[in-house]
Amino acid sequence: MALTLRSSISLITSKDIKKLKTLEDFPGTICFTQIKPTPRRLRIKNATQDAQSTHISPFEDEQKEKLHALSSSHHTTNDSRVPVYVMLPLDTVTLGGHLNKPKAMNASLMALKSAGVEGVMVDVWWGLVEKDGPMKYNWDGYVELVNMVQKHGLKLQAVMSFHQCGGNVGDSCSIPLPPWVLEEISRNPDLVYTDRSGRRNPEYISLGCDSLPVLRGRTPFQVYSDYMRGFQQKFKNYLGNVIVEIQVGMGPCGELRYPSYPESNGTWRFPGIGEFQCYDKYMKASLEAAAEARGQRDWGKSGPHDSGHYNQFPEDTGFFKRDGTWDTDYGRFFMEWYSGKLLEHGDRILNSANNIFNGTGAKLSAKVAGIHWHYKTRSHAAELTAGYYNTRHSDGYLPIAKVLAKYDAIFNFTCMEMRDNEQPQHAGCSPEGLVKQVKLAVKAAGVELAGENALERYDGGAYRQVQETSRSDSGNGLCAFTFLRMNKRLFETENWRELVNFVRSMSEGGRVRLPESDSSRTDLYVRFVDQKKRSMKGDHNKEAVLV
Repeated sequence: MALTLRSSISLITSKDIKKLKTLEDFPGTICFTQIKPTPRRLRIKNATQDAQSTHISPFEDEQKEKLHALSSSHHTTNDSRVPVYVMLPLDTVTLGGHLNKPKAMNASLMALKSAGVEGVMVDVWWGLVEKDGPMKYNWDGYVELVNMVQKHGLKLQAVMSFHQCGGNVGDSCSIPLPPWVLEEISRNPDLVYTDRSGRRNPEYISLGCDSLPVLRGRTPFQVYSDYMRGFQQKFKNYLGNVIVEIQVGMGPCGELRYPSYPESNGTWRFPGIGEFQCYDKYMKASLEAAAEARGQRDWGKSGPHDSGHYNQFPEDTGFFKRDGTWDTDYGRFFMEWYSGKLLEHGDRILNSANNIFNGTGAKLSAKVAGIHWHYKTRSHAAELTAGYYNTRHSDGYLPIAKVLAKYDAIFNFTCMEMRDNEQPQHAGCSPEGLVKQVKLAVKAAGVELAGENALERYDGGAYRQVQETSRSDSGNGLCAFTFLRMNKRLFETENWRELVNFVRSMSEGGRVRLPESDSSRTDLYVRFVDQKKRSMKGDHNKEAVLV
């Protein structure tokens, strides 16, 4: 069977968008061809018809029963199934606030549903929704998306993205913080994280001013809370049945960390150790107060003077070398303060999110970065600069897991696809060792663990590594996995087949071993056929083909 949906990739106007409310409203052509059937045939047509027949509007049914996310999106102890989600493009909603390329999105969601994918993840950008002024929210593009997701019978993980998009690994577009926030930053540059040389980073508001009314009379904490409350009120009838997870952004890239390794303008390059981000006036005041309380006033004058620069190695510095300052009374004081501030930040935001979303049926989650380089060293320098106090003598992930446990939040971790033998030896990498440590931490804290791939990969080796990590034989497998990311490459023939096989395997708890080669091919794949050369100049039509 071949299902062909032709759609334009050019952005359409708000007038056009209002007309595209159901699948029947999308112009398209359908063609069928006969191919040799296989035992594992995927019934696209039936899945599509089912999705259409069950389409309802939550806004029309105030009394709809809520489904608890624990049973709808994540497996229980008696179910080894690991649901797979797919991240949507970063620019899923346009700068104008509309759903980007709705026809192509519709075809893509149809394909994902047919492949057995549980749902999708999307960034709900602060810089888009509240860009017109304080508490002036525009959720229109996300309403369009949620309706489309529901129509296809999929689930949605919504990320409260309070960071900027652009300047990091995989960032394919630029979405800055809201303009009115940038105006405040221009007046007071200390509102953002700052390194020892005075370099400002506008990715995220410094946690040093979390409780200060620096954003037009509101504190950053109040701004984040108001935003989440606005989301909850707008989508209250979707929460728990369509929107099953709220991932709370708490730092750059939505991760609970400091922006210690910024890639913009070549500031940092892998596998540099990064730099501490504690030099805005608010963080410096906090450090000074902590040192005073400790009876060591000199310790509060500045951050470590011997911690090196972004692209150095641990042994090049006095602080991070084998027997460096990190393992002294001063080093322990500083790291307890630096990591403690990050934990307090996460705790406060999660507490607010819990108060807002409690009882809606949607699970909370938080994302933690998989900083695997220099993991084999004693100091774990790259983790320390990011705010994770993880050394030969200190577990940096158990305290984070304990904070999440207070709110029954999912610990979302990256680099699940990486193997140690794929990394450069000189960088002291151990993504496998790091994942094992995190799995032990979440098990000890009693929280669920979900995973993501850190880098875009479509090969069987990466999928097999995720599969091995997902197994729950020891009681600490994955409750869900989110694949990064939906784009044209994912829908290329071989890549699509790999994904379908992976989703099938994860539905069995990762116990169905993925083929080493393409011996178990599926009949379902999606490819985008560029019609540009066949049409007049300026006609950007493309075709999504399900075969």
